[in-house]
Amino acid sequence: MTHSAAIRMLKTVSILAAAFGLAMVLALATPLAAALSLFIDLAFLPVDGAQTLTPGAAALMTAISGGLMCGFCVLIYLVTEHIYSTNPALGHRLLIPALLAWYVPDSLGSLAAGAWFNVVMNTLFLLLFLVPLMLARPAAAQTA
Repeated sequence: MTHSAAIRMLKTVSILAAAFGLAMVLALATPLAAALSLFIDLAFLPVDGAQTLTPGAAALMTAISGGLMCGFCVLIYLVTEHIYSTNPALGHRLLIPALLAWYVPDSLGSLAAGAWFNVVMNTLFLLLFLVPLMLARPAAAQTA
């Protein structure tokens, strides 16, 4: 994968994931609630309608986590744009630990909550970021 393709992929995934975080927050007061309820139900397989977004503490945690996800993904976009694009090694050193700092506690918490399938979804999400970071060829190697 070329460095420019890795940059495009990181930016695209960042935008889509930030939009998902924003959609989580908007689901608290819009018809997006049905989609978020399906996502929550999916995390607790089987999809049986048993888990839904409930008012109170669950809604507050949804607002907080959606906002954090949106902010984190905006930060990934900005690091990609302003650091990784010109200094891939530094961008890599910044992004990998940040992604792992999200992935490990989120996945362990999901397991503790009984939402094992969220670990699968987290892993797929993580791979969307790791693939360009791990497979990008250095810019110098692309011109040789």
